[in-house]
Amino acid sequence: MANTNGAFGLRPVGVQGSGANTTGTTEYRIASGNTNAIYQGSPVIPLSTGFIDIVGAAAGGTVGLLGVFWGCEYVSSTTGEKVFSNYWPGSGADSNHPVKAFVYDNPSQTYVITSSASLTSEATARGHVFANANFAAGTSGSTTTGISSATLGVSTIATTAALHLRVIGIQDDPENQDYTAAGIPLIVRLNNCFGAPNGAIVAGTVANTGV
Repeated sequence: MANTNGAFGLRPVGVQGSGANTTGTTEYRIASGNTNAIYQGSPVIPLSTGFIDIVGAAAGGTVGLLGVFWGCEYVSSTTGEKVFSNYWPGSGADSNHPVKAFVYDNPSQTYVITSSASLTSEATARGHVFANANFAAGTSGSTTTGISSATLGVSTIATTAALHLRVIGIQDDPENQDYTAAGIPLIVRLNNCFGAPNGAIVAGTVANTGV
């Protein structure tokens, strides 16, 4: 039977180790003129301007991920009223007020993300634990729900340290255990996290200069 999971980007599920899981977010800012839509569950990066943007906005992908976008608050340029939204639509904010973004940015945060394709079997899927991977459709999402359509790109799974995700487990989910279909819930953490104590790691080297 096919899995019931659709694509939803990254959802926080815990933290590594025995530390308290507060599932807390940090407030950052999006430039009011930023035309890139950012969906709930999307990976985001820091910019040299002090704002954040969706992954892929940096030339060459040379900036480590800051965390996972979970929603925003801004003042509508049309109504003058405060808007709380799952996603940043890429327009509509009054430039006289900040666009506040809420981001899961704990480097130890773990997330669940669905597989983009079949993992063949449970044994094959288990063999991918501790491997790395990139996103499939990392910048897209639904303008109706505001939720990301990012999945873990099965074809990208490799040992390459520069890939964005590290697979650390498989979520126990009876309704999503068909390994011959897409939608297997994989537990991951962010590789090369910008907020990690040693800074962002890109292509296996530590980048101490930030953005």
